[in-house]
Amino acid sequence: RWGGLDRSGEGRLMHDLLFALAVSTSAPLAVPTPAPAPPPVREASPEDRYSTIAFDPTEDAASRLEVKLKGVAISGKKLLIIMGANWCHDSAALANMLDSGRFVGMITQNYEVLFVDVGTPQTGRGRNLEIARRFGVKKIKGTPTVLVVSPKGKLLNSKKDAASWRNAASRDEDAVYRYFAEFTPA
Repeated sequence: RWGGLDRSGEGRLMHDLLFALAVSTSAPLAVPTPAPAPPPVREASPEDRYSTIAFDPTEDAASRLEVKLKGVAISGKKLLIIMGANWCHDSAALANMLDSGRFVGMITQNYEVLFVDVGTPQTGRGRNLEIARRFGVKKIKGTPTVLVVSPKGKLLNSKKDAASWRNAASRDEDAVYRYFAEFTPA
């Protein structure tokens, strides 16, 4: 790019015309000034581990679930449904762990992931709870609740295991990695 113009089509023609005009009038060529340096990258703080936007309360989770189920039926991967909320530090910690450089390759190789916002089911203001019920989990008592679903749409982990992720923020990262990398059905 030169002066905001590209070098194809009209941009190239404009470049050539401007260059010819500058040379013919003996006007000095304008030297573009360098772009300002980007702001410094803020180092992640330990509190960032507990902040996320992975759980979208406006999303049509039921429709997204159907798309994901069709995808895993074709790919043969497992579906990892993380039922949580942005306000929950355990949900945020797990979402950020799964999205970290260490986990991404292993997760994308073995799973499709669906983050489902459940609101605050503990206070009676839950959302998308029918998704958990579809897989036999009658109540969400805490967040996150983690469902591992087969390519055929069957729950692979136990209901007790699904609910046990309520302490995700305090779990050892190595243990979480091993759980998903070496997952075996209940």
